[in-house]
Amino acid sequence: MRLLLAFIISGILAPGSLLVSSDAPNIVIFLVDDMGIMDTSVPFLTDAEGKPKRYPLNDFYRTPSMERLAGQGIRFNQFYAMSVCSPTRISIMTGQNAARHRTTNWINPDSDNAGPQGPPEWNWKGLKKGDVTLAGVLRDQDYRTIHVGKGHFGSREAEGADPANLGFEINIAGASIGAPGSYYGAQNFDRPKNPNGRGKGKGPDHAVHGLEKYHGQEIFLTEALTLEAKANVSAAVKEEKPFFLYFAHYAVHAPFNSDPRFAAHYQNSGKPEAAQAFATLVEGMDKSLGDMLDHFEALGIAENTLVLFLGDNGSDAPLGDQHVVACSEPLRGKKGSHYEGGVRVPFIAAWAKPNPGHPSQQRLPIAAGTIQGQVANVTDIFPTLVRMVSPESTGLTPGEHIVDGLPLDTLLSGRADPSHRDQFLMHYPHAVHRSNYFTTWRDGDWKVIYHTLPEVPTQGGFIQFEGGHYELFNLKSDPFEQKNLAETEREVLVRMMQGMVKELEDKGAVYPVGEDGKPLVPVVP
Repeated sequence: MRLLLAFIISGILAPGSLLVSSDAPNIVIFLVDDMGIMDTSVPFLTDAEGKPKRYPLNDFYRTPSMERLAGQGIRFNQFYAMSVCSPTRISIMTGQNAARHRTTNWINPDSDNAGPQGPPEWNWKGLKKGDVTLAGVLRDQDYRTIHVGKGHFGSREAEGADPANLGFEINIAGASIGAPGSYYGAQNFDRPKNPNGRGKGKGPDHAVHGLEKYHGQEIFLTEALTLEAKANVSAAVKEEKPFFLYFAHYAVHAPFNSDPRFAAHYQNSGKPEAAQAFATLVEGMDKSLGDMLDHFEALGIAENTLVLFLGDNGSDAPLGDQHVVACSEPLRGKKGSHYEGGVRVPFIAAWAKPNPGHPSQQRLPIAAGTIQGQVANVTDIFPTLVRMVSPESTGLTPGEHIVDGLPLDTLLSGRADPSHRDQFLMHYPHAVHRSNYFTTWRDGDWKVIYHTLPEVPTQGGFIQFEGGHYELFNLKSDPFEQKNLAETEREVLVRMMQGMVKELEDKGAVYPVGEDGKPLVPVVP
């Protein structure tokens, strides 16, 4: 069953509707850049009996803090994000699918990167002042809203470049850039400059701003951001304010600067140097998570602090081509891809210190040490948190802000939720990031991939997609997408394409354009 939720935010969360401030749960979204579901020692995938199954990559990475969090909470093995970063980040903030908010590609800070034949109506500038955002909703309910790390909500000259315009009272290091110039404080978190103004270091600003006090120091970016997050949480607690901490690490995005604290752990792994550096970024991020959990404990707020941990798109580990089984093994594909390795991300929800008797945890019970196998996605975070801070908001009134996601309450308890649809739409009408001009639609066990153009130009010639325009997989019998059933299951293909077209139309999606300037809408066979 398909359901769209709509809010008039002022009507549902009127001033004073929040729980008494001292009882309001603290909320942490711990977002990791470019971290896929296999970039961890925590096994998310399961065997036929639903038990966690380890794969070689689980033994390569070291993430003890993720193991700790997963042990005291629930992890999802079919949690979806958009295949590149800005679309996911805006979906978290709005509860809307990228096809609706129209930021369907990562945002180049300085130029419109719709790409050849990309839709001119796509939302390159991103979020703006006045947009309904999760941060704004919580700020209006007397939460201290804290942004630490990567923003990437808007282009450099747009309002969304500054998270302070989007409901965050505090912004540390958030801007239009999607990656740091450097992870090294000794390099001022900027890429090296070429004295003659040519080559490496020339071009737009990629420095991470707001961390000037760490310049020249032997400190890693991940650690500097963690210190800032801890300080701002401490300040909120001292002022007896509930807080919403959106902690969005630049890690584990390129450049793959090796974190010297962990480099020795991977030197004898047999992996390429860049992959070893990537693994140090993962472990440094994991240390940050553990430091934050310890900090909540030390402040005495852990039982009243909800932590949502996730990646923003599939893995970008430097271990192989995006269309093969490599960096997300056994899944196929990586960041930017239409395959599961491009859109499946780790998601863990847990109270920082489980206590079933705590009032906040009674309002939102979370199963401990459990794997949830039902499909969910990043648009579900917004309605889950809105409803948690305002339990009376179960009656939803049609209004100005459409939310595509559904609350996760039942799934977080470890139970199945028949009302929570097993569907996910990923729309990428662009040609500037690996896979090109595609839309994927998952409905139950089936997944269809539609290639607007069956072959796309590359520097070395053309990429030709198997099956031309269509790929069809049954993810129950073929979870690693090895057998394209588009030719043999024509009735299923037609039904799935009809469902995809309906979803795109309902969301007002924009499409690539043909040489005649007309939109190239999906074609049902």
